[in-house]
Amino acid sequence: MPTAINATVARQTTAGSVPSATIGTTEGAGGGTGGIYSAIISRNQPIISVKEKTYEELHKKCLEKNVLYEDPDFPPNESSLFYSQKSPVKFEWKRPREICENPRFIIGGANRTDICQGELGNCWFLAAIACLTLNKKLLCRVIPHDQSFIQNYAGIFHFQFWRYGDWVDVVIDDCLPTYNNQLVFTKSSQRNEFWSALLEKAYAKLHGSYEALKGGNTTEAMEDFTGGVTEFYEIKDAPKDIYKIMKHAIDRGSLMASSIDDDLGFSYGSAPRSNIGELIARMVKNQENAQMTQSTVDYQGIEERPAWTIVPMQYETRMSCGLVKGHAYSVTAVEEVLFKGEKIRLIRLRNPWGQVEWNGAWSDKSEVWDSVNEAEKIRLQHKVVEDGEFWISFQDFMRHFTKLEICNLTPDTLEVDKFQTWTVSVNEGRWVRGCSAGGCRNYPDTFWTNPQYRLKLLEEDDDPEDEEVICSFLVALMQKNRRKERKLGANLYTIGFAIYEMHGTKHHLQKDFFLYNASKARSKTYINMREISERFRLPPSEYVIIPSTYDPHQEGEFILRVFSEKRSLSEEVENMIEAERPLPIIFVSDRANSNKELTADENAGKDGEKTQADEKKVSAARRISSLLVSFQRSSTKAHEESEEQKQFRNIFRQIAGDDMEINAEELRNVLNNVVKKHKDLRSEGFELESCRSMIALMDTDGSGKINFDEFRHLWNKIKSWQKIFKRYDTDHSGTINSYEMRNAVNDAGFRLNNQLYDIITMRYADKNMNIDFDSFICCFVRLDAMFRAFHAFDKDGDGIIKLNVLEWLQLTLYA
Repeated sequence: MPTAINATVARQTTAGSVPSATIGTTEGAGGGTGGIYSAIISRNQPIISVKEKTYEELHKKCLEKNVLYEDPDFPPNESSLFYSQKSPVKFEWKRPREICENPRFIIGGANRTDICQGELGNCWFLAAIACLTLNKKLLCRVIPHDQSFIQNYAGIFHFQFWRYGDWVDVVIDDCLPTYNNQLVFTKSSQRNEFWSALLEKAYAKLHGSYEALKGGNTTEAMEDFTGGVTEFYEIKDAPKDIYKIMKHAIDRGSLMASSIDDDLGFSYGSAPRSNIGELIARMVKNQENAQMTQSTVDYQGIEERPAWTIVPMQYETRMSCGLVKGHAYSVTAVEEVLFKGEKIRLIRLRNPWGQVEWNGAWSDKSEVWDSVNEAEKIRLQHKVVEDGEFWISFQDFMRHFTKLEICNLTPDTLEVDKFQTWTVSVNEGRWVRGCSAGGCRNYPDTFWTNPQYRLKLLEEDDDPEDEEVICSFLVALMQKNRRKERKLGANLYTIGFAIYEMHGTKHHLQKDFFLYNASKARSKTYINMREISERFRLPPSEYVIIPSTYDPHQEGEFILRVFSEKRSLSEEVENMIEAERPLPIIFVSDRANSNKELTADENAGKDGEKTQADEKKVSAARRISSLLVSFQRSSTKAHEESEEQKQFRNIFRQIAGDDMEINAEELRNVLNNVVKKHKDLRSEGFELESCRSMIALMDTDGSGKINFDEFRHLWNKIKSWQKIFKRYDTDHSGTINSYEMRNAVNDAGFRLNNQLYDIITMRYADKNMNIDFDSFICCFVRLDAMFRAFHAFDKDGDGIIKLNVLEWLQLTLYA
């Protein structure tokens, strides 16, 4: 059974080009609105007359008006800083020209020494920036270099991030929070360089505030910088083919980092959450200490001043072999070398410090290099220089290092043909409470309702050394917008997934399938991180992936990505939208052709009889309800009217009058009298609005009433739907669970997709995710009516209809 663990434990125990959108505001960057689907929410969106302005347009406008840009969506005030509490000190927002003389965007290229941590507790983010600086092409995509404080300066800058499947351009002004004229958060070792501080501000805007960046994991930012997906491996639990995995990662241009945990279990790039007040108090103290130090030390003529390191120094411990605990190294090459007739596996690492190297076998000055020929040395770029880069044997690497992270790049990350990239399938989805938030396999009654994604593995791997017919692929499940929604109380859900083999069906798999079939693969654990990823090797076949939260009823959006080395297909398992044998319907616009109208004289003649007729109708309604109950049990053959049915018709005439038609109120009286006789239904009866919907469903002449044949047809429908309701009302509570609506709708002959099931749950379920009999029947009436209406308009049967405004309003108002 799945077990849930928290992220802290998981880090210690588990293995494991142009942007497509421009945002001037944080809304939209998350790839979702948090509401239901676009067809519904678009009706409530304001009409926008012009397209969102791009960075180029805003920049040009500011230059023309000779003004500095001010960001209206991320203003220089408290709302952009913190959401949980007010700052205990007053920060002053300043532009770089107000902080120092001669500000520069980048000085001598962006590199790791440009990144110095402030007091935010976001070293996870800064560690990712340090990794990013090692790949210049990636760096230039995230940080467009055509920006300056000199040429065409307008106080506006922009940065590009990958956001749930799209690259977005985040536009900001250059106002930065300061205290005593010092930057509060990220800064450069050179006082007049600002690219890292502005990058941090853009990332904070993307998530809603600076405080939203507090506490996280390095790989989260690495993925936002690259669009890649990260695999975690505990070295001691790494798979037997880990060397091959690393070799393939290098061939694909993936980013790799490895680290050594310290004795306290500290993992480079992670940061615990801490109190904002404590952070600010420490910042003030550090600022005061820095001022005291600067008063006694002369920095004139010195280009670089002392700065904080990315990881606090107390976490970094240098060992006798030259490696550093609590520190991360970039993996820059994976090779083999011929040494004394034997192939030796080597790993090349780089210390981001640019110094402090491994001093064991295969290090720069190691004697083993004397036995390697010059051609091999040139191929491996061996050189004796203290630059932070060194070779180490794969055996020593596995002995000393504790964690390996591989950030696999997607094809859209860079426009290069050099690397053998992954084939990627991307699917977006939602867990909706009461409908598709079914929880993990520990909850068999609801697990099957989770979104399902079909995976076809079509081609086996090209690996001559592997005799198995196997497809390698990686599944990554990422929850969306949780960091951004922290200010609303949102936390990361505990998430995971399972993979089952399936054949043939394209329909949503039902509960019984999961009760009697074991999973072929699954995530090793459920964990409360933004993304969980796992590598698998399965035979070519057809599978279904079930992403879920650990507990049911947790609502949120997610993105599911499948990375495969060969061709594959991944898509959501969706039912075709259809209904069994929809019947034709006549619309309001046709009422003049068949409506039975009474003349003015006939109406006048009936006015005097109104009171007496009303009394008769009440009595008749009670009698007809009794007959309906017995009529329900009748087994009379079709087209053969029994004495009981004749009596039923006569009583109906007493209720309806000479025109033999009843309205919504009369229908309500009849049906509620019937419901009262069914003690097992435990229903309070039908609302008037439900009866109006029933009238609209069966009304074939547009009169707003139904005749005897229409009523009898309606009653047959209600009887069949009542049986379905009782089938799923297992506890006889008069309600059914909203999760059971999938099966109930299916039993009634309707085939819907996941979006429509979500809508049904939100429209008809109560706060406890239960649906009563009235709502149940009303839902089925609406479904039946809308299917019939659609097929009436779909003249050529191609599944597409075209309506004018009159027809559209008739259809929606009278339904």
